[in-house]
Amino acid sequence: MCGIVGYVGERNCRDLLLQGLEKLEYRGYDSAGVSVLVDGRIESVRAVGNLSFLRAAMAEQARQADLAAGAGAVAVADPPATTGIGHTRWATHGRVCEANAHPHFDTQDRIHIVVNGIVENHVELRERLTAEGAEFTSETDAEVVAHLIAHHYDGDLVEAVRRAFGELRGHYAFVAMSADEPGLLVGARKECPLVVGRGRGESFIASAIPAFLSETRTIQLVENDEIVVVRPDGVEFLTPGGEPIARETTEVDWDETAAEKGGYETFMLKEIHEQADAVAETVTDRLAGEEIDLGDIGISDDELRALSRIAIVACGTSYHAGLVGRYAIEEWARVPVEMDIASEYRYRNPVVGPGDLVIGISQSGETADTLAAMRLARERGAKVLAVTNVMGSQATRDSDGVLFTRAGIEIGVAATKTFVSQLAAMYLLALRLAELRGTLPEGRIRELRADLKHLPTLVAETVERVDARVREIAERWSASSFFLYLGRHVGLPVCLEGALKLKEISYIPTDAYAAGEMKHGPIALLDERTPVVCVATDSPVLEKVLSNIAEVRARGAHVIAVATEGSPRVAEHAEEVVSVPRSDWLLQPMLAILPLQLLAYYIARARGLNVDQPRNLAKTVTVE
Repeated sequence: MCGIVGYVGERNCRDLLLQGLEKLEYRGYDSAGVSVLVDGRIESVRAVGNLSFLRAAMAEQARQADLAAGAGAVAVADPPATTGIGHTRWATHGRVCEANAHPHFDTQDRIHIVVNGIVENHVELRERLTAEGAEFTSETDAEVVAHLIAHHYDGDLVEAVRRAFGELRGHYAFVAMSADEPGLLVGARKECPLVVGRGRGESFIASAIPAFLSETRTIQLVENDEIVVVRPDGVEFLTPGGEPIARETTEVDWDETAAEKGGYETFMLKEIHEQADAVAETVTDRLAGEEIDLGDIGISDDELRALSRIAIVACGTSYHAGLVGRYAIEEWARVPVEMDIASEYRYRNPVVGPGDLVIGISQSGETADTLAAMRLARERGAKVLAVTNVMGSQATRDSDGVLFTRAGIEIGVAATKTFVSQLAAMYLLALRLAELRGTLPEGRIRELRADLKHLPTLVAETVERVDARVREIAERWSASSFFLYLGRHVGLPVCLEGALKLKEISYIPTDAYAAGEMKHGPIALLDERTPVVCVATDSPVLEKVLSNIAEVRARGAHVIAVATEGSPRVAEHAEEVVSVPRSDWLLQPMLAILPLQLLAYYIARARGLNVDQPRNLAKTVTVE
């Protein structure tokens, strides 16, 4: 969940570390810190809050150093800090306080570390190390890594990390530095992400590529269960046993400006407006031929034809995309589909095995629960397909095949273009299965292919068309203390996702329900002050939805409906209607979610909240 960055080279690295952390702050912003090696000692600064507090603390440290230097008879400037590590934290173990912020250090303050993830055996390690004289200063599980490395340290940081790695249990990535070995960082990866950037006479190591994208595009991926030795002039990869591993470099072609706001007031708003491009990147070339071309996804056409069952596992927004995918696959390809929350799937002893396909959906490809569910299914003989946005992520290595979404970098914590690109990928897969299995007439397949090709245009039109109308509604209802979302069939996943967006960034209690279940409890929540958001796009169950809306209005609640353009009956049943363009009814979720994203966005902004950094949340959930 947290963000790690490290540097070794010739430049003063304080600003480089801060710049890297700014690109990783979406991974956590409870606290942050940096440690740099200066003239045989390590200087560390930590601060609670987002990076503005760390930057202020670093400026104050520099001011105090200048004052101290000026007080001497002869002021001697320190040499530049050319080795350093930085961290931005999302708290799991221990309160949000400066003592629990990273980097952590050993008792002698000679070994500093930054960690992303969880050390599961930290209690027993802490007890043992304390008995041996280690003095702990934090409540975190991560601090044991510093003391364990120090316990094994005898002048060789690589060997100390290797020995410590053999004793640690959990899922984590860490980077260590020693005051006695300048120009050296040693990292290790156990399921959590880690990547190296290579420059001329300098090297970087980080949780994600954007941390150093402005400095180099030459990368090397750190694989699971590997130790990486980072020096200015070279990088070595080792097995836990110390054997060297060959690793090629790769050039990434990401545009650095994609990680900037591009003129929008927030990353989230920018990414809402980037959704048409994300869908186009995901679908356009795959629809160019006579058949849908998913590329070499690692699962053969014969295996897809022979499937007896599909299970989809995911969390959060990805789970909602999977729900829409389930409807599409069953409707078009006639394959039975189970949908599971990944964190539940792994613990219920699922019946899964040969002949089944398990699809794991994860934007980052690093979501711990989804990865665990995928591994479980694979161990039992099922084929596993990862749907992810990140090349080289753990999901791509824990699966038999990969279907990439192409959303690009998403900085805002609340997923937007992630969702629509995942929907696009699931639609492609569903239609490809229908092609292979012969479950739809050729004419119907042609119609759906044409509709899929047209989706990027419709997405762009929808965002522009509904913006002003949704902003007006948001301003009117921004002070509400509760929202209810209702939908049926493919409208239900849209409601779940829309409600999640509102909860995430506005902190308003919100419930989303299958509209047919309203009379089984939620109707008791309604009164004349309750805004009820209904997804009432064209579908085979629209009449049922309209009946549910009538029940809502009979209780005095206020209905805000998302409807398909040209559906006058919805306007007869709702006080306020936001219309989206007409498309195939099963593709309507792609458009219906857009006004709900904007509704959440403008309500949160009206309440003066930071939509890019909602409290208690992080972008990538790499812990259970």
